[in-house]
Amino acid sequence: MKKKIQLLVIILLTTLYTFANNNLAHLSIKTNNNDLPKTTNINHSLNTEKLPELLTAYLSGKITIKGTGETIPGAVIYIPDLKSGTSSDVNGFYKLTNLPKTKLLVQVSYLGYKTIIEKIDFATTTTKDFVLEPSITEINEVVITGTSRSSEIKRNPIPILVMDRKTIDQVMSTNIIDAIAKLPGINAVTTGPNISKPFIHGMGFNRVLTLVDGIRQEGQQWGDEHGIEVDENEINKVEIVKGPASLTYGSDALAGVVNLIPFPSVAPGKIKGNLSTNYQTNNRLIGTSASIDGNNNGFIWGGRMSYKQATNYQNKFDGRVFGTAFAETDGSGYVGLNRAWGYSHLNFSAFNDLQMIPDGSRDSITRKFTKQITEADTYRPIVSDEELNSYKIGTLHQHIQHYKIYSTNNFILGDGKLGVTLGYQQNIRQEFSHPESASTPGLDLLLNTFTYDFKYYFPDFNGWETTLGVNGMAQKNQNRGTEFIIPDYHQLDIGPFLHIKKDLGKLDLSAGVRVDSRIFSNDGMFVTTDPTTGFEMQVNPTSTLTKEQIFTKYNHTFSGLSGSIGTSYRVNENLTIKVNIARGFRAPNISEISANGVHPGTNLYQIGNQNFKPEFSLQEDLGIFYLHEHFKGSIELFNADIDNYIFNQKLLNHLGQDSVIISGNETYKFQQSKAHLYGGEFSLDIHPHPLDWLHFENSLSIIFAINKGTAGVSVASDAKYLPFIPPLHTHSELKADITQHFKSFSGVYAKIEMDYYAKQDKVYAADNTETVTPGYTLFNAGFGADILNKKGKTFCSIHISGNNITDVAYQSHLSRLKYFEDYPNNGTSRSGIYNMGRNIGFKLSFPIGS
Repeated sequence: MKKKIQLLVIILLTTLYTFANNNLAHLSIKTNNNDLPKTTNINHSLNTEKLPELLTAYLSGKITIKGTGETIPGAVIYIPDLKSGTSSDVNGFYKLTNLPKTKLLVQVSYLGYKTIIEKIDFATTTTKDFVLEPSITEINEVVITGTSRSSEIKRNPIPILVMDRKTIDQVMSTNIIDAIAKLPGINAVTTGPNISKPFIHGMGFNRVLTLVDGIRQEGQQWGDEHGIEVDENEINKVEIVKGPASLTYGSDALAGVVNLIPFPSVAPGKIKGNLSTNYQTNNRLIGTSASIDGNNNGFIWGGRMSYKQATNYQNKFDGRVFGTAFAETDGSGYVGLNRAWGYSHLNFSAFNDLQMIPDGSRDSITRKFTKQITEADTYRPIVSDEELNSYKIGTLHQHIQHYKIYSTNNFILGDGKLGVTLGYQQNIRQEFSHPESASTPGLDLLLNTFTYDFKYYFPDFNGWETTLGVNGMAQKNQNRGTEFIIPDYHQLDIGPFLHIKKDLGKLDLSAGVRVDSRIFSNDGMFVTTDPTTGFEMQVNPTSTLTKEQIFTKYNHTFSGLSGSIGTSYRVNENLTIKVNIARGFRAPNISEISANGVHPGTNLYQIGNQNFKPEFSLQEDLGIFYLHEHFKGSIELFNADIDNYIFNQKLLNHLGQDSVIISGNETYKFQQSKAHLYGGEFSLDIHPHPLDWLHFENSLSIIFAINKGTAGVSVASDAKYLPFIPPLHTHSELKADITQHFKSFSGVYAKIEMDYYAKQDKVYAADNTETVTPGYTLFNAGFGADILNKKGKTFCSIHISGNNITDVAYQSHLSRLKYFEDYPNNGTSRSGIYNMGRNIGFKLSFPIGS
């Protein structure tokens, strides 16, 4: 399958490159002297006067520096609602063509300067100069997540974080979720280095919705150890909503949203590419990625291929951790049109991951890792050093394939707009758990998902912005393997919503309401023993074979009302206050309702509960943001009460020992309770004068999570806290960021970081479900620069990073490997698997094209 994907992407890239040579070679760089001075990188072969006068518009102008009047080459002018933009040329001039005659938000940005965000009426404005003011602290953004339309982040009452590509490149990680996990209020539950799931304010799993380009990512997200099937190389920006976003996205966004946004299309008349490679020392990760993108007068196209592989990671207590090697191949492409009537884009992607499955089994004397070699599992040999250091994927592994095709569309209808997004995804999850039948998967699930999203943006009326929409999905999941943890199921989600926003000058008001319905049905299932293989197989309920019913038929409709109301008030140029109140909704997932079996890779037997009710949350958020010339700071507080909160609890037998249904697997059952979570994030970024190139950034995150129990039932002292709650975390970074250009270098930076994680003793200790995690401190460092060619353009970008440079042996409280231990009383005072030790990473990136 990997070779097929590689061949498919190679054919795609070859076709696109051939198209580019054949169709764009004739484009010439011309200048309309009536509009702009002579320039070298703006395509003026387009004569906008020949376009239908009533349909199209254009915008041109110059970008200069406040105070000096100097022009700025390379400033980015971008229109989020059209997904198109351009950059200023060597003389600071820009031109945007094929624009609709309506009002849209325009963002103008350049590193080291305040971003300008302004709504412009293209029906009346054809020339617009922008004057950028130097700034070392202010970074404003246009965001598209958590609200019905693009908006200025400081005018949006919803708490939102943004991580741009520059920051992603400077943070060493093995997947995109790990890259964002150091942000205030954000964490990740991990199962080794390549499997991470995002947590927001101590809530995760199906409470955090992951989007890719606005499309919900659906790949068996109910599984604790099921990662996000995304190529991190294609992500340009990450927007994170810290709080209920059910209003816009429905169920599964109760705690927030992580929106992974790909790179925008290149400017008209351009062909650009990129080749990047990276290496990490700890698990000897090798990664490469290549892309090519073009724009022929609004016809956009592009493709990317990526590959990475790694052997088992290591730390000083465990050595190399068997079962953590992986090999991932990704391919993606797109075509589309950007026109005055809006845009229409078609995207497709393929994700193929071979991931070994750690189980933590060891030799009781030497503490070396062992492996299963027979189905009976009566003897496990010690894993050899050769195998521990090998890139080869072993017999017991996961094979995850994710295919996606989707269309995003935005049609300008007079002064209104119609947004239509349709997507289809297929996820194939195979977990090979039979050591003597290497080609026979244990768990084998086929998930097909169709998503839809329709929005109509009414014309602005006296400062009111109104959006009416409906979105949801239809989903079908099938078992095809020999091990069964969940039954086959179908579900249909539908959620109409209304959102309004009012601009009152310094005050912005936002409110909305939504009604969700999830029509859910899972099949009953009977199994018997296959006489040929000896494994379980599904049989028809009417079969005369000796059979066992492991799942009962279940039908239910979950519904709920959600909404939000909030305000953002700009007290003055420096101080902004945000307040938001939101009600969230989440329907139980298939595992929480109907699970009944062993899940390979988790070491547990999972039991669901068909009597569960939907979760409902009420969350209040308060944010205070202060911006000064030489420092900026923020305080963000949240308080959330959740009814019917679902969590996992270990079951004990009548002797107080672990309940075991299947040998070697602890038994867990989902429970439901009332929960109260509260806490906040504090940040301070100092730029000491006159050393404006020096940054001292600090943040603190703290979360308290109380199990309130159920009505009439008291909560035991060892069950008073909720499980999987991150400890107090502080992050400090001292960074030199030099923006000036030298003869051969630009964008030079160097940094050192300290991450402190406090002891987490507020754990759900009932029935030994969770244990206390000691505190620890990690130091990281990094530096990099852009290397310039003789023409002063970037030839190569280099990033060198070091994580855990003091090689601390630690266990994250949110690492599932912490509980992978056969012999907890082993005489070492240690239990479970530790996180990755020192890791040094090297990354090179080569831009290609104009």
